[in-house]
Amino acid sequence: MFRRALLILLILAAVQSVLAQENGTLRIAAAADLQPVLPALIDQFEKQTNKKVEASYASSATLATQILNGGPFSLFLSADLSFPQKVVAAGLGDSAEPVPYARGTLVLWARNDSPVQPLSIDSLRSPSLRTVAVANAEHAPYGRAAKAALEKLGLTDALKGKLVVAENIAQAAQYADSGNADVGFISLTSALTPRLSGSGKYVEVPQDDYPPILQGAVVLKHGSNAAEAHQFLDFLLSPPIRKQLAERGLKAP
Repeated sequence: MFRRALLILLILAAVQSVLAQENGTLRIAAAADLQPVLPALIDQFEKQTNKKVEASYASSATLATQILNGGPFSLFLSADLSFPQKVVAAGLGDSAEPVPYARGTLVLWARNDSPVQPLSIDSLRSPSLRTVAVANAEHAPYGRAAKAALEKLGLTDALKGKLVVAENIAQAAQYADSGNADVGFISLTSALTPRLSGSGKYVEVPQDDYPPILQGAVVLKHGSNAAEAHQFLDFLLSPPIRKQLAERGLKAP
């Protein structure tokens, strides 16, 4: 299933690449936790520079695989450092190391009508809890963080049969938002969106319970818009944009 989905994504990316090269579009491979925040920033960048930007959102592992297989991107914005490091190690980055651009925050979120409200971390121990949405730990950094948190809390075995595994962190949020899971380990970026902040509540997972989610960027050496990629990364690292990122759930690294 994953291989078939990846093949479809690669085909779509190839088609988009031809269109992007024709109109000089900067193509960004963006981790799923950026989906709630990046479109507004892209809009600002386009208005400031009069340049076209398109982002493709997926798990960091999926995007890294696409890039390693020739995916048509000029900038990779991962939800961790390990996947862009693989890209650099393969000789596809134009820098020796990924550039940390943000630090993510893992939260536990539930709908207002969830059986475990009022919500707290102890809700994970509630006998009323039936299902927990998590991102795939093999593909998504936030999934690894959730796995580490469950281990730290001593709940891995107790919740093993209750986990609803999503491909990425955005899909985990969808499972919790739709009621297909009683609670979800999701990104703070998703929890702060108007939809989720209106329909549910969240609590931050203690940061000592999981490794820091340091998010890394790498400009791709063979991208067709390397100059624009550097320009966008500089824009992302600028103080005004870092302030906006912090307000939307991504702290400074």
